[in-house]
Amino acid sequence: MKRIYNDINLQSRNSFGVVESARELVEFETSSDLRDYFTESKPEHWYVLGGGNNTLFTKRYDGVLLAPVAARRTMLADDGVNVDIRVEAAHDWDALVAWSVSEGLWGIENLSMIPSSVGAAPVQNIGAYGAEVKDVITTVEYFDTNSLDVVRLSNEECGFGYRESIFKHELKGVAIILAVELRLHRNPTPNLGYGDVIKEVEARGGATLENIRESICAIRSSKLPDPKILGNAGSFFKNPIVERSVAERLLAVYPDMPHYAVNGNADVVKLAAGWLIDRAGLKGYRAGKVGVHDRQALVLVNHGGATGGEVIALAEYVCSRVMDKFGVAISPEVNIL
Repeated sequence: MKRIYNDINLQSRNSFGVVESARELVEFETSSDLRDYFTESKPEHWYVLGGGNNTLFTKRYDGVLLAPVAARRTMLADDGVNVDIRVEAAHDWDALVAWSVSEGLWGIENLSMIPSSVGAAPVQNIGAYGAEVKDVITTVEYFDTNSLDVVRLSNEECGFGYRESIFKHELKGVAIILAVELRLHRNPTPNLGYGDVIKEVEARGGATLENIRESICAIRSSKLPDPKILGNAGSFFKNPIVERSVAERLLAVYPDMPHYAVNGNADVVKLAAGWLIDRAGLKGYRAGKVGVHDRQALVLVNHGGATGGEVIALAEYVCSRVMDKFGVAISPEVNIL
Protein backbone atom coordinates (compact mmCIF):
# COMPACT_ATOMS: atom_id res chain seq x y z
CA MET A 1 0.00 0.00 0.00
CA LYS A 2 1.34 3.44 -0.87
CA ARG A 3 0.55 6.81 0.68
CA ILE A 4 1.11 10.12 -1.10
CA TYR A 5 1.75 13.44 0.65
CA ASN A 6 1.88 16.81 -1.11
CA ASP A 7 3.83 19.90 0.00
CA ILE A 8 5.17 18.03 3.01
CA ASN A 9 7.34 19.60 5.70
CA LEU A 10 10.61 17.66 5.99
CA GLN A 11 11.94 18.96 9.30
CA SER A 12 11.09 15.75 11.14
CA ARG A 13 12.38 13.60 8.27
CA ASN A 14 16.01 14.76 8.25
CA SER A 15 18.45 14.42 11.12
CA PHE A 16 19.87 17.92 10.59
CA GLY A 17 16.40 19.24 11.45
CA VAL A 18 16.47 21.86 8.71
CA VAL A 19 13.11 23.31 7.70
CA GLU A 20 12.51 22.43 4.05
CA SER A 21 9.67 20.88 2.11
CA ALA A 22 9.03 18.57 -0.82
CA ARG A 23 6.50 18.80 -3.59
CA GLU A 24 5.55 15.17 -3.08
CA LEU A 25 6.50 12.28 -0.81
CA VAL A 26 5.41 8.70 -1.48
CA GLU A 27 5.57 6.02 1.18
CA PHE A 28 5.71 2.55 -0.38
CA GLU A 29 5.74 -0.98 0.97
CA THR A 30 6.22 -3.32 -1.99
CA SER A 31 7.71 -3.45 -5.46
CA SER A 32 4.14 -3.53 -6.78
CA ASP A 33 3.52 -0.15 -5.13
CA LEU A 34 6.53 1.24 -6.97
CA ARG A 35 5.56 -0.37 -10.27
CA ASP A 36 2.09 1.13 -10.06
CA TYR A 37 3.43 4.56 -9.13
CA PHE A 38 6.07 4.72 -11.85
CA THR A 39 3.60 3.43 -14.43
CA GLU A 40 0.98 6.02 -13.50
CA SER A 41 3.09 9.04 -12.62
CA LYS A 42 6.40 8.58 -14.49
CA PRO A 43 8.34 10.96 -12.18
CA GLU A 44 11.40 12.56 -13.75
CA HIS A 45 13.14 13.56 -10.53
CA TRP A 46 13.05 11.37 -7.45
CA TYR A 47 15.16 10.51 -4.43
CA VAL A 48 14.89 7.72 -1.88
CA LEU A 49 14.55 9.10 1.64
CA GLY A 50 15.06 6.47 4.32
CA GLY A 51 15.60 7.71 7.85
CA GLY A 52 16.99 11.03 6.58
CA ASN A 53 20.21 10.42 8.52
CA ASN A 54 22.59 11.07 5.65
CA THR A 55 20.71 13.77 3.75
CA LEU A 56 21.00 17.54 3.88
CA PHE A 57 18.23 19.57 2.26
CA THR A 58 19.38 22.97 1.04
CA LYS A 59 16.15 24.01 -0.69
CA ARG A 60 12.62 22.83 -1.42
CA TYR A 61 12.75 19.48 -3.20
CA ASP A 62 10.64 19.85 -6.34
CA GLY A 63 10.77 16.19 -7.29
CA VAL A 64 9.34 13.12 -5.56
CA LEU A 65 10.73 11.65 -2.35
CA LEU A 66 10.23 7.89 -2.10
CA ALA A 67 10.14 6.56 1.46
CA PRO A 68 10.19 2.79 2.13
CA VAL A 69 8.11 1.56 5.07
CA ALA A 70 8.56 -2.24 4.87
CA ALA A 71 10.86 -3.37 7.68
CA ARG A 72 10.48 -7.14 7.98
CA ARG A 73 13.37 -9.44 8.87
CA THR A 74 13.35 -13.02 7.55
CA MET A 75 15.62 -15.96 8.33
CA LEU A 76 16.70 -17.61 5.06
CA ALA A 77 19.14 -20.32 6.19
CA ASP A 78 21.02 -21.54 9.25
CA ASP A 79 23.58 -24.34 8.96
CA GLY A 80 24.74 -23.99 12.54
CA VAL A 81 27.66 -21.76 11.60
CA ASN A 82 26.43 -19.34 8.95
CA VAL A 83 23.08 -17.59 9.20
CA ASP A 84 21.55 -15.88 6.17
CA ILE A 85 18.89 -13.24 6.73
CA ARG A 86 16.83 -10.96 4.51
CA VAL A 87 16.05 -7.52 5.88
CA GLU A 88 13.75 -5.00 4.21
CA ALA A 89 14.85 -1.47 3.46
CA ALA A 90 13.04 0.48 6.20
CA HIS A 91 14.40 -1.65 9.06
CA ASP A 92 16.49 0.48 11.43
CA TRP A 93 20.15 -0.47 11.10
CA ASP A 94 21.08 -0.30 14.78
CA ALA A 95 18.01 -2.31 15.72
CA LEU A 96 19.34 -5.01 13.38
CA VAL A 97 22.75 -4.90 15.07
CA ALA A 98 21.13 -5.17 18.51
CA TRP A 99 19.11 -8.19 17.34
CA SER A 100 22.18 -9.91 15.87
CA VAL A 101 24.08 -9.50 19.14
CA SER A 102 21.15 -10.85 21.15
CA GLU A 103 21.08 -13.90 18.84
CA GLY A 104 24.81 -14.54 19.16
CA LEU A 105 25.52 -13.68 15.53
CA TRP A 106 28.86 -12.09 14.58
CA GLY A 107 29.61 -9.75 11.71
CA ILE A 108 28.00 -6.34 12.28
CA GLU A 109 28.67 -5.62 15.96
CA ASN A 110 31.35 -3.03 15.05
CA LEU A 111 28.70 -1.14 13.10
CA SER A 112 26.67 -0.39 16.23
CA MET A 113 24.91 2.95 16.55
CA ILE A 114 25.40 3.99 12.91
CA PRO A 115 22.30 6.06 12.11
CA SER A 116 20.92 4.45 8.98
CA SER A 117 18.15 2.37 7.54
CA VAL A 118 19.10 -1.04 6.16
CA GLY A 119 18.27 0.09 2.62
CA ALA A 120 20.75 2.97 2.82
CA ALA A 121 23.56 0.83 4.25
CA PRO A 122 24.85 -0.65 0.96
CA VAL A 123 24.61 2.66 -0.90
CA GLN A 124 27.27 4.24 1.32
CA ASN A 125 28.87 0.89 2.22
CA ILE A 126 28.61 2.07 5.82
CA GLY A 127 31.61 1.29 7.98
CA ALA A 128 33.24 1.92 11.35
CA TYR A 129 36.05 0.56 13.52
CA GLY A 130 37.58 -1.62 10.83
CA ALA A 131 34.33 -3.14 9.54
CA GLU A 132 32.18 -2.39 6.49
CA VAL A 133 28.74 -3.65 5.60
CA LYS A 134 30.13 -5.13 2.37
CA ASP A 135 31.85 -7.73 4.53
CA VAL A 136 28.50 -9.39 5.30
CA ILE A 137 26.25 -8.54 2.34
CA THR A 138 25.50 -11.43 0.00
CA THR A 139 22.72 -9.88 -2.11
CA VAL A 140 21.02 -6.55 -2.65
CA GLU A 141 17.51 -6.57 -4.09
CA TYR A 142 16.26 -3.44 -5.86
CA PHE A 143 13.48 -2.11 -8.03
CA ASP A 144 14.67 -0.95 -11.45
CA THR A 145 12.78 2.23 -12.38
CA ASN A 146 13.60 1.76 -16.06
CA SER A 147 12.49 -1.83 -16.56
CA LEU A 148 10.04 -1.81 -13.60
CA ASP A 149 11.48 -5.20 -12.60
CA VAL A 150 12.96 -6.46 -9.33
CA VAL A 151 16.69 -7.15 -9.73
CA ARG A 152 19.09 -9.02 -7.44
CA LEU A 153 22.81 -8.18 -7.33
CA SER A 154 25.51 -10.31 -5.74
CA ASN A 155 28.09 -8.74 -3.46
CA GLU A 156 30.63 -8.72 -6.29
CA GLU A 157 28.21 -6.93 -8.62
CA CYS A 158 27.62 -4.10 -6.13
CA GLY A 159 30.99 -2.44 -6.79
CA PHE A 160 31.70 -1.80 -3.12
CA GLY A 161 34.57 0.49 -2.13
CA TYR A 162 35.28 2.93 0.67
CA ARG A 163 31.90 4.68 1.11
CA GLU A 164 31.18 3.64 -2.47
CA SER A 165 28.91 1.31 -4.39
CA ILE A 166 27.28 0.90 -7.78
CA PHE A 167 24.21 2.60 -6.29
CA LYS A 168 26.09 5.90 -6.14
CA HIS A 169 27.23 5.64 -9.76
CA GLU A 170 25.81 3.43 -12.54
CA LEU A 171 22.56 2.74 -10.69
CA LYS A 172 22.07 6.22 -9.25
CA GLY A 173 18.65 7.42 -10.34
CA VAL A 174 17.72 3.88 -11.41
CA ALA A 175 17.70 1.60 -8.37
CA ILE A 176 15.43 1.72 -5.34
CA ILE A 177 16.69 -0.77 -2.77
CA LEU A 178 13.99 -3.07 -1.41
CA ALA A 179 15.95 -5.48 0.79
CA VAL A 180 19.44 -6.61 1.74
CA GLU A 181 20.55 -10.17 2.43
CA LEU A 182 23.35 -10.69 4.95
CA ARG A 183 25.43 -13.63 6.10
CA LEU A 184 26.28 -13.59 9.80
CA HIS A 185 28.23 -16.17 11.79
CA ARG A 186 27.94 -18.10 15.03
CA ASN A 187 31.71 -18.58 15.43
CA PRO A 188 33.37 -15.71 17.34
CA THR A 189 35.24 -13.36 14.99
CA PRO A 190 36.13 -10.25 17.03
CA ASN A 191 37.48 -7.31 15.04
CA LEU A 192 39.47 -5.21 17.51
CA GLY A 193 41.85 -3.29 15.29
CA TYR A 194 41.20 0.10 16.86
CA GLY A 195 42.87 1.09 20.14
CA ASP A 196 39.84 2.75 21.69
CA VAL A 197 37.77 -0.37 21.08
CA ILE A 198 40.41 -2.70 22.51
CA LYS A 199 40.65 -0.67 25.72
CA GLU A 200 36.89 -0.48 26.19
CA VAL A 201 36.40 -4.19 25.50
CA GLU A 202 39.17 -5.22 27.88
CA ALA A 203 37.69 -2.99 30.57
CA ARG A 204 34.43 -4.89 30.21
CA GLY A 205 36.05 -8.31 30.55
CA GLY A 206 36.94 -9.40 27.03
CA ALA A 207 35.78 -9.83 23.45
CA THR A 208 32.19 -11.01 23.68
CA LEU A 209 29.54 -9.73 21.30
CA GLU A 210 27.83 -7.84 24.09
CA ASN A 211 31.06 -6.24 25.28
CA ILE A 212 32.05 -5.15 21.79
CA ARG A 213 28.65 -3.59 21.11
CA GLU A 214 28.56 -1.88 24.51
CA SER A 215 32.09 -0.57 23.97
CA ILE A 216 31.36 0.90 20.56
CA CYS A 217 28.09 2.41 21.76
CA ALA A 218 29.97 4.01 24.67
CA ILE A 219 32.67 5.41 22.39
CA ARG A 220 30.19 6.79 19.89
CA SER A 221 27.96 8.25 22.59
CA SER A 222 30.95 10.05 24.13
CA LYS A 223 31.85 11.65 20.81
CA LEU A 224 28.70 12.02 18.74
CA PRO A 225 25.73 14.29 19.51
CA ASP A 226 22.17 12.98 19.59
CA PRO A 227 20.41 14.41 16.49
CA LYS A 228 17.21 14.71 18.53
CA ILE A 229 19.02 17.30 20.65
CA LEU A 230 21.56 18.78 18.23
CA GLY A 231 20.82 18.38 14.53
CA ASN A 232 23.53 16.49 12.64
CA ALA A 233 24.12 13.69 10.16
CA GLY A 234 26.90 11.88 11.98
CA SER A 235 30.21 11.99 10.13
CA PHE A 236 29.85 14.74 7.54
CA PHE A 237 33.17 14.10 5.78
CA LYS A 238 34.81 11.02 4.32
CA ASN A 239 38.29 10.07 5.48
CA PRO A 240 40.55 11.04 2.56
CA ILE A 241 42.67 8.47 0.75
CA VAL A 242 45.95 9.94 -0.44
CA GLU A 243 49.06 8.75 -2.24
CA ARG A 244 51.64 7.20 0.05
CA SER A 245 54.13 9.96 -0.76
CA VAL A 246 51.64 12.55 0.51
CA ALA A 247 51.13 10.62 3.75
CA GLU A 248 54.86 10.25 4.26
CA ARG A 249 55.40 13.98 3.73
CA LEU A 250 52.76 14.79 6.34
CA LEU A 251 54.05 12.18 8.80
CA ALA A 252 57.48 13.78 8.68
CA VAL A 253 55.88 16.96 10.02
CA TYR A 254 53.10 15.40 12.13
CA PRO A 255 54.39 12.03 13.41
CA ASP A 256 51.26 11.59 15.55
CA MET A 257 48.93 11.80 12.53
CA PRO A 258 46.58 8.78 12.39
CA HIS A 259 46.89 6.82 9.15
CA TYR A 260 45.59 3.48 7.97
CA ALA A 261 46.39 0.92 5.30
CA VAL A 262 43.92 0.53 2.45
CA ASN A 263 43.21 -3.12 1.70
CA GLY A 264 44.75 -4.30 -1.53
CA ASN A 265 46.57 -1.07 -2.37
CA ALA A 266 49.97 -0.33 -0.88
CA ASP A 267 50.29 2.88 -2.94
CA VAL A 268 47.67 4.79 -0.96
CA VAL A 269 46.96 5.59 2.69
CA LYS A 270 43.73 6.57 4.46
CA LEU A 271 43.93 9.60 6.74
CA ALA A 272 41.55 10.62 9.52
CA ALA A 273 39.49 13.62 8.41
CA GLY A 274 38.49 14.37 12.00
CA TRP A 275 42.13 14.70 13.04
CA LEU A 276 42.88 16.98 10.08
CA ILE A 277 39.92 19.23 10.93
CA ASP A 278 40.88 19.29 14.60
CA ARG A 279 44.50 20.15 13.86
CA ALA A 280 43.30 22.88 11.51
CA GLY A 281 41.89 24.49 14.65
CA LEU A 282 38.22 23.91 13.88
CA LYS A 283 36.96 21.51 16.56
CA GLY A 284 34.24 23.45 18.39
CA TYR A 285 34.27 26.24 15.79
CA ARG A 286 30.92 28.01 15.43
CA ALA A 287 29.56 30.26 12.71
CA GLY A 288 26.16 31.59 13.72
CA LYS A 289 23.66 28.73 13.90
CA VAL A 290 26.04 26.03 12.66
CA GLY A 291 29.28 24.64 13.98
CA VAL A 292 31.87 21.87 14.19
CA HIS A 293 31.10 19.61 17.11
CA ASP A 294 33.31 20.17 20.13
CA ARG A 295 33.93 16.45 20.74
CA GLN A 296 34.15 15.09 17.19
CA ALA A 297 35.41 17.35 14.42
CA LEU A 298 33.94 15.10 11.70
CA VAL A 299 30.47 16.21 12.75
CA LEU A 300 28.80 19.45 11.65
CA VAL A 301 25.87 20.50 13.81
CA ASN A 302 22.78 22.66 13.64
CA HIS A 303 22.63 24.68 16.85
CA GLY A 304 19.04 25.59 16.06
CA GLY A 305 17.27 27.21 13.14
CA ALA A 306 20.09 26.76 10.60
CA THR A 307 19.40 26.36 6.91
CA GLY A 308 20.98 23.74 4.69
CA GLY A 309 22.82 26.53 2.92
CA GLU A 310 24.47 27.59 6.17
CA VAL A 311 25.65 24.02 6.77
CA ILE A 312 27.11 23.88 3.26
CA ALA A 313 28.90 27.20 3.74
CA LEU A 314 30.50 25.82 6.91
CA ALA A 315 31.48 22.59 5.14
CA GLU A 316 33.17 24.55 2.36
CA TYR A 317 35.06 26.62 4.93
CA VAL A 318 36.25 23.46 6.71
CA CYS A 319 37.43 21.92 3.44
CA SER A 320 39.35 25.07 2.51
CA ARG A 321 41.07 25.28 5.92
CA VAL A 322 42.18 21.63 5.73
CA MET A 323 43.47 22.14 2.19
CA ASP A 324 45.37 25.27 3.18
CA LYS A 325 47.05 23.61 6.17
CA PHE A 326 47.72 20.09 4.85
CA GLY A 327 47.25 20.17 1.08
CA VAL A 328 44.66 17.39 1.43
CA ALA A 329 41.17 17.52 -0.07
CA ILE A 330 38.30 16.26 2.05
CA SER A 331 34.76 15.85 0.80
CA PRO A 332 31.28 15.26 2.24
CA GLU A 333 29.79 11.81 2.55
CA VAL A 334 26.38 13.33 3.23
CA ASN A 335 23.92 13.49 0.32
CA ILE A 336 23.18 17.13 -0.48
CA LEU A 337 19.88 18.07 -2.14
